[in-house]
Amino acid sequence: MRNATLLRLPVVGSLFAGAAACGDESAGDIGVGGGSAHDPEGSTERAREVAEAWADSKAARIWRERYFPTDDAVQLPEGAFRSEADERAYATQNFEPGGPLPSRSPKEGEVRWRDGDALALPVSSARAAYEKLARGRNSGPSLVVTGARLGTMSLDTSRGPATVPAWLFTVKGYDTPLKRVAVAPSKLPRPPIGPLDQSAGFLQPLSGLSSVSRDERTVTLRAQHGACDKGPAVAVLETADNVVFSAGVRDPSDGPCTSEMRSKKARVKLDRPVGDRMLLDALTGRPVPYDAPAGSPAPSWS
Repeated sequence: MRNATLLRLPVVGSLFAGAAACGDESAGDIGVGGGSAHDPEGSTERAREVAEAWADSKAARIWRERYFPTDDAVQLPEGAFRSEADERAYATQNFEPGGPLPSRSPKEGEVRWRDGDALALPVSSARAAYEKLARGRNSGPSLVVTGARLGTMSLDTSRGPATVPAWLFTVKGYDTPLKRVAVAPSKLPRPPIGPLDQSAGFLQPLSGLSSVSRDERTVTLRAQHGACDKGPAVAVLETADNVVFSAGVRDPSDGPCTSEMRSKKARVKLDRPVGDRMLLDALTGRPVPYDAPAGSPAPSWS
């Protein structure tokens, strides 16, 4: 873990401009454009405050020492899905039992990171994990679970990739299991800084972190914007300890406009790899939550 302080580091910000459209799932490079509703001076000052508050804080130490997944809590079987009906069943969380589930499980299991560190956490029962999958209970198509066993799965966390205990559910028609994490995230630390009063108006919330590129130089976020602007804008402040994102909108209309909110994936390029730096939202003063699929809450925030 780094012990460098923020104050001896310069502001590093790369801004990229692009367009946004309603419901557009593509990820274009975006940033602060001319005429933006962003307040460059205000957002930079806020980003500095967030960076300073988190640097070497107790909350940052907890974030780097405990278990905070930043990845899907579920991994699908190979070849999923065989049909549109199966895909719909999963999207609506419509499962049905087709066999008994294990009635016993160990009290604890280990989350293990690549550097050899490990953390023991309570293991949920197979039934509890199944109930988190099977929330649909509707008359549409369903996936049939015929059994389960305790195993492991790999996912990304705030400390990098980890192997975690998972229930491996046998699903009728599939040769490999559906995996569901069997341990709960650690309790989120109390942030060292509070959220910015949104009446300030120059920052918008980030919906979540979608992905980090293989070389860790590009971060894809989901950002919000309105119906009468040219899309979201994201600025970035890089320090040795963290990366702070400031989201706003580009060229808002001065005329009448609906209150409809839209979102778009946005790629933000960094000057150097993320590494073990924290990814923070300037508006909330918190780590950017994982952008989980609809109906699947981010594991650290569920």
